[in-house]
Amino acid sequence: MTDYKNLKLIATSNPHIRGSETTRSIMLDVIIAMLPALIWAVIKFGVESLILTLVSVIGCMFFEWGYRAIMKRPQSVGDLSAVVTGMLLSFVCPPTTPLWMILIGDFFAIVVVKQLFGGIGKNFVNPALAGRAFLLGSYAGVMTTWIDPLESKAPMFGGIADAATAATPLAYMKTGDMAGLTAEYSVTDMFMGNIPGSMGEISALMLLIGGVYLIIRKVINWHTPVSYLATVAVLTFLFPKAGSGVEWMLYSLFGGGLMLGAFFMATDYATSPVTKKGQVIFGIGCGLFTVFIRYFGSYNEGVCYSIMVMNLCVALIDKYTKPVRFGVVKSDKKEGAAK
Repeated sequence: MTDYKNLKLIATSNPHIRGSETTRSIMLDVIIAMLPALIWAVIKFGVESLILTLVSVIGCMFFEWGYRAIMKRPQSVGDLSAVVTGMLLSFVCPPTTPLWMILIGDFFAIVVVKQLFGGIGKNFVNPALAGRAFLLGSYAGVMTTWIDPLESKAPMFGGIADAATAATPLAYMKTGDMAGLTAEYSVTDMFMGNIPGSMGEISALMLLIGGVYLIIRKVINWHTPVSYLATVAVLTFLFPKAGSGVEWMLYSLFGGGLMLGAFFMATDYATSPVTKKGQVIFGIGCGLFTVFIRYFGSYNEGVCYSIMVMNLCVALIDKYTKPVRFGVVKSDKKEGAAK
């Protein structure tokens, strides 16, 4: 029989469940998951892709360190979150992006979007996507000019004077020119990454490898990326703008930043729902907005803005998908809310 009178009880503050994972270890896994896409970008576009990524990472780390030093706050550069932001921002930019321009995007992502709202975990939208949106709005010409990786490498230190430019698959799809698209790029080209586009978005295969790694490592759940991709797949299969449903669906899934957004952007801890039901709703919303923007908007791509719009809905999604506390029935919950 338990001696309850002599039982020693220890009361401590939360969290009561501890694990070996830290912010640094999680971010390190994300960095590892992005390496296949980075290696492929270097192979297809040249060393400029690596230089652009390194400059972006250094810029993000510098701006985070500088802001926190000026504001006399504890340094957080060591958690590697700035490294992830720098890599993601370079991934969603053309490989010919000037280095000074990527540094402007770094400043906006780290200082304006992340640090001014309190730092890691307190930003309301994904910093890398916000940085890309800022660059796209400020330098639309550079951010929408692509080189053909089959024709030329990215010139050293940005610029496109000596590079062969080409239309992206999404540009063909925007006009419904399926014949022109299939003549230029096959589904295999789309899947492998033999197409023009942002340096870290072109290879669906490399991004899938990284995404599966994150799921296996339990860094992310499958709910958001699967619901996101499934929504896009269903809508594009049922409502193709040209060609067969299957063909249009595959080109839609492998084109643009969908794979990168589904696995690396939409799953950001700070800007995505915490419940599994909420993550599914979030993924479906991202998929709907992506297809709507691609079909009805003036912009070829829709991933960036769809995720940012859904980021703004996370608080509402969490509110209506949070589980009922143990011992509380729905009637008691409604009465408490009425009071």
